Amino acid sequence: DFDFEEDVDMEEVYKALGEASHLKDVAGMMTDRMFEEKKKKTMNEFVNKLSKFSGPSDRKKEVNLNKDIVEAQTAEEVLGITADIMMAVEKGLSPSPLSPLNIATALHRIAKNMEKNSMPKNHRLSFARQREMSMLISIAMAALPECSAQGISNISWALSKIGGELLYLSEMDRVAEVAFSMAGEFNSQNVANIAGAFASMQHSAPDLFSELSKRASDIICTFKEQELAQVLWAFACLNEPADILLEALDNAFKDAGQFQCHFSEETTSYVKESSRELDLKGVLGSPVLKFNRDQLGNIAWSYAVLGQLDRSFFSHVWKTLSNFYEQRISELNREDIMFATQTHLVNQCLKLQYPHLQLSLSGDLEEKIVLAGRGKRFNQKITSSFQKEVARLLVTTGLDWVREYPVDGYSVDAVVVDKKIALEIDGPTHFSRNTVVPLGHTMLKRRYITAAGWKVVSLSYQEWEECRGEFEQLEYLRKILADARQESTTPFLED
Repeated sequence: DFDFEEDVDMEEVYKALGEASHLKDVAGMMTDRMFEEKKKKTMNEFVNKLSKFSGPSDRKKEVNLNKDIVEAQTAEEVLGITADIMMAVEKGLSPSPLSPLNIATALHRIAKNMEKNSMPKNHRLSFARQREMSMLISIAMAALPECSAQGISNISWALSKIGGELLYLSEMDRVAEVAFSMAGEFNSQNVANIAGAFASMQHSAPDLFSELSKRASDIICTFKEQELAQVLWAFACLNEPADILLEALDNAFKDAGQFQCHFSEETTSYVKESSRELDLKGVLGSPVLKFNRDQLGNIAWSYAVLGQLDRSFFSHVWKTLSNFYEQRISELNREDIMFATQTHLVNQCLKLQYPHLQLSLSGDLEEKIVLAGRGKRFNQKITSSFQKEVARLLVTTGLDWVREYPVDGYSVDAVVVDKKIALEIDGPTHFSRNTVVPLGHTMLKRRYITAAGWKVVSLSYQEWEECRGEFEQLEYLRKILADARQESTTPFLED
């Protein structure tokens, strides 16, 4: 017998073991991917089966399901009822009572019960991520072309309440596509709720909003006060052109006698379902608008954002709002603060940009508005990590920066006072979530500060994130500041 030893190259052993481990990981990933793909395929097949809306129907089953959905008192209860029907259809229940009407109603009632029961935002997001909820949303997207105008309105409203600005990006694109083709069928409430849904989700839809503006102008005299306030707010929030709509308002409401104010009413985020018709006993049979205080504030702010303060409709709204002398404005009430802030900004725009109209407030009312608008309880500014990061690099530019500098009703992120440079550090909340264009409130601020004599420099988070490392960030910062000063990029850093 011969004994012999063979030298073992441990590096080769480790390499082989590493390769084996890598192959195992790859195999595991492939298995996981195959499982996910199979699960997705199964889900798609299930959704397709539930989305066949043609063929025979059972009217009695559909009515009974609708009744159960409407009578449910919680979002969980509505989803449970709907999920049971989905499972029954999968097991052979035919014809399916899940009609487009019932699908839209289920989503609407889920959202409505969330609102009624004041479900917190984080709970809504967790609820939205449930498997059954995802299936219901998928079925709703498939059902959209079969839905009525009211169904599309209900679905868009529901998505905005369930997912807010964080979910349903592709779904809202789908809603916009279908709503665009059906805009001619919308009533005033449909227009208001669809526009409001997109605005609250910060989701731009230019083509849809163009059609909504045309449709609203065609049926302008059917709008209730809250619907008008909401539509104008939505166009302003997304900074969408609304000239056709605004022209229709000027033509339909020409007389000051068509405007009244009722300060006892409360506003809501969305249009209340109501059978009340417009009071037609106005000037020579023309419709009369009875606005509450907050509706007047929202409309005035919307016209300021849209840059349309020289419109006759705005003039009537503003003069109606000016009759607010006898009302108390509290610095401790959130609604009062919001109203005061809006009104103060509009008043400053009138002073600065439209002095020839001679519409700016004066006397006691202006003083009340200014004092309430400065209320610190609801106006405390939170500095983001993005702003802190930029502020740290500003020190190295060699310029004398002042942070959080007040310009009338605004606080500018950073300014160089002697050079009249105003730097706005704009995070995600300043832009549409899908097109990344500036939102209305951002454009109003930029326009106002520019009119006040400052050179506005906007530093957006998208461009900042594209910079690789601190050196590129600093170079980018120096460049946009140099552009504002109309100088080269070299003089900023000191050796």
